[in-house]
Amino acid sequence: MNDELWSVLAAAVMVVGLCGVVIPVLPGLALIWITAAVYGFVVGFGTTGLAAMVLLSGLLVASVIKGVVIPRRRAVRSGASGWAQVGGVVGAIAGFFLIPVVGIIVGALAGVLAVELAIKGTLAEAWAATTGMAKGFGISALIDVALGLAMIAVWSAWALTVVF
Repeated sequence: MNDELWSVLAAAVMVVGLCGVVIPVLPGLALIWITAAVYGFVVGFGTTGLAAMVLLSGLLVASVIKGVVIPRRRAVRSGASGWAQVGGVVGAIAGFFLIPVVGIIVGALAGVLAVELAIKGTLAEAWAATTGMAKGFGISALIDVALGLAMIAVWSAWALTVVF
């Protein structure tokens, strides 16, 4: 296959990765990074490719850090306990297996709600913590979309140097 076809194939897989930011079954930004790395091995990295991979790696690491920090801060700000966050993780794991596609999100929020309800005893306080966590996940997802678009833009600049 020539470089143009590899570029088209890589772009298509990256779009699937971008969809993975909002559809939790797909690996998202990791798929974009892996696709860029495979692309580099196939067409050659060169100086531009190495620089692009450094930028892509930085964006991926930023996403991982953001994925932990933002939901946690929003949860704490809304009164969620540390145990509620553990409940969210357990709920996300259970939801992944019980409800296709959206189970991770539904399970995480149900886990937070259940633990906060058990700790605080009132639905109002438990709901406030759960909505805070949900807002954190939403903000995190929006940032991931922006990071994914930035990753694709960096790769596109590199791919243009390969194709032209």
